Amino acid sequence: MVILDDQTFREHTFVVIDFEALTPKGRPAEPIEVAAVAGSFRDGRWAESGRFSSLIRPPDDVPVSPFDTAQTGLTDAVLRIQRPAAQVMASLDARLTAPPYRLVAHHAPTEAGLIAGQSQHCPTLAATSLLCTVRLARVAYPDLPSHSLNAVLHHLGIPLPMGRHRALPDVEVTVEVFARVLADGAAAGRWSTLRDLDQIAGILPKSTKQEPADAPAQPTLF
Repeated sequence: MVILDDQTFREHTFVVIDFEALTPKGRPAEPIEVAAVAGSFRDGRWAESGRFSSLIRPPDDVPVSPFDTAQTGLTDAVLRIQRPAAQVMASLDARLTAPPYRLVAHHAPTEAGLIAGQSQHCPTLAATSLLCTVRLARVAYPDLPSHSLNAVLHHLGIPLPMGRHRALPDVEVTVEVFARVLADGAAAGRWSTLRDLDQIAGILPKSTKQEPADAPAQPTLF
């Protein structure tokens, strides 16, 4: 099965990413968890090449509310002993050593905003364009009344994951959604190249800061 018969598409590694975040009143959202699964399409099938997952300590002046704990199961006590966002995002960024990449997320503007807020710690990530699976699903499945992750999973017959609203389970099902949406949209003639995907669902990074060309190489993990 060939999803997209496009050389540029085949050359890219796609990094599906998701954050859980606190949303304090009057200030930007603060990440408390991030997960990413990287892979490419070989012979039309997703081939995973790496994954990353970490909890994140929120700023000291941002509380973890009862709603936040009910949503994610993460308590203030658990989060206060984690690494801060600066360290976690730098660790993730260090794995992006073999471009070209596209980030992928369900409702990618949310992830783009959180990444931009940490751009000084993850310059490579912050300079990478995104694809939004909500926008892809709207084109592939125009008759659905909702294109939320739950609605698309139900439409595709993909079970809700254990730990829904935790970053890694949500990333894992978004990988499934991404592969299915790409295949269904291609079969329907909605797209045939990565350029088509960018035009339909691409989101430019909110930060364009990049590492200098002579930055030392890191071991390739993604």
